[in-house]
Amino acid sequence: MSQAVQTLRLNDKTGSQPPAAGEAGILGRAVSLHLAGKREEALELLQRAVAGNQASAEIWRALAHIEFELGRFDAAAKSYRALTRLKPRYALGWFDLAVCLERAGVWDQAAEGFQHASTLDAANLEAHLGLAVCHMRQEDPKSALRAFERVLELSPDHQDAVFGKAAALQSLGHAEEAAKIYTALLERDPESEEPLSNLILIGMAKHDFDMAREYAERLLELRPESSVALEGMAAWACAAGDNALAAKFCSLLVAAVPGHFEGWFNLALAHQKAGRWKPAADAYEAALRIRPKSVEACTNLGIVREQAGDAAGARAAYERAQLSDPSSLAPVWNLALLLERAGQLEEAERRYSYLLEKSPKEEEARFRLGYLRLRRGDHLAAIEAFDACLKYRPQWPEASINLALACVGMGDRNRAERVYEKVLDADPRSLDALRGLASLAIQASDFDAALEYHVRLIDLGERSPELLYNAGLMYEKAGQTEKATRLYREVLTLQPGMPEALLNLGRILEAAGNSEEARECWTKALEVEPALAQGYFGPAIE
Repeated sequence: MSQAVQTLRLNDKTGSQPPAAGEAGILGRAVSLHLAGKREEALELLQRAVAGNQASAEIWRALAHIEFELGRFDAAAKSYRALTRLKPRYALGWFDLAVCLERAGVWDQAAEGFQHASTLDAANLEAHLGLAVCHMRQEDPKSALRAFERVLELSPDHQDAVFGKAAALQSLGHAEEAAKIYTALLERDPESEEPLSNLILIGMAKHDFDMAREYAERLLELRPESSVALEGMAAWACAAGDNALAAKFCSLLVAAVPGHFEGWFNLALAHQKAGRWKPAADAYEAALRIRPKSVEACTNLGIVREQAGDAAGARAAYERAQLSDPSSLAPVWNLALLLERAGQLEEAERRYSYLLEKSPKEEEARFRLGYLRLRRGDHLAAIEAFDACLKYRPQWPEASINLALACVGMGDRNRAERVYEKVLDADPRSLDALRGLASLAIQASDFDAALEYHVRLIDLGERSPELLYNAGLMYEKAGQTEKATRLYREVLTLQPGMPEALLNLGRILEAAGNSEEARECWTKALEVEPALAQGYFGPAIE
């Protein structure tokens, strides 16, 4: 919001008593010098009076006024402070002190001065307005709102106060009420830029990007380089999925305001979404030159470098992000995944362990940790990790399947079977659970159960050559040669050169009296696997 312009008042007397003769002479000479444009000489004269203990309220007021004119706001504030000590109920002294402090950017003390002034002179509209502005600067919109409303009680059409009230309401989250006020201000003055800017911000905050676009277009007509308007257009383009247009507006934004961090960041994001990795990385690096410790920019830089195939650069970006904010877990997670994909499994495992130290309920990190332990054969540690996964998320099929595999690795087939069956109870169509149970049944030589699981897998649409071959083999063992023959033939349709299927099919055909086709099968098997010929004519002669 715009800051209310405060001006010093010069025509009020600081007291009712006439000045002493010596004081009057000093003031007279000071005024003469001031009228002649000799402000520095007037200032020196008044300062000598202060040094000589001749400083009355009028002297302090004159001194402060000239210091203010010369832009020496700190010095003027000290002089007005001295004046208020002499005249604590002098409302205008407090007001002028507050104006100096406001110009110096000392918002808390300025607010105190305006508060004194408005208390001593309740009709001083400018004091209430100055107090409201200071509260906004102090990020205290609730107190600012009360002060703006007091101004409006004194002057209902005061435009600065109307705008200020809307800005305070906006800061307090009352966007709809604020938007109505801004809209009314625009009806009076369609070219008022500040209401347009704040309506754009409200639109973006509400994710009403059509609203943001409407007011951004109007503002761009008035001020083509407006950063808020360009941000609004970029936000609309992003929401519409038009990454090229978003990049265009962000490029205009950073050209107009090179130090605009959000502009560079959003430009990078638009390139990233469009798969333009190199320009995305360049834009993130530009953003980081402005805000070197931005964890989000560092992390995203790592992502686009990784997408571009620069694993070393990606790692450096993730590590930089972690150094910028050790409490941020996103860069650690991305780095762990990068290391895992690069085959640096021990380092990846350390990163996942670090994540769990910082956030014990980080389920995905625990799952990855368990998976890496399973890969390197540490089945006991893997069981521990997957058990913990299921503690936080009991219905997690992938964790359950991996837990069962770890149990198999530990030799605990009974528990593995229970885990698979629990998964199958929750989802009777779970292919992983059926495969696991089929494998356990085969290992236990329970071919009836193994065949049942294979049939269920086939009924669910599984058609891998290995699955069909195993089912055919078990049908053959069970004496169901017709079903075995059908499955062997299907295997050979999918994988014509599978020697085992050719051999077994030939054996069944030979037993059925179809010697010619049997010999064709065996011939094909030998073409694929010549070593099968060994032993055909009986044992070798020594």
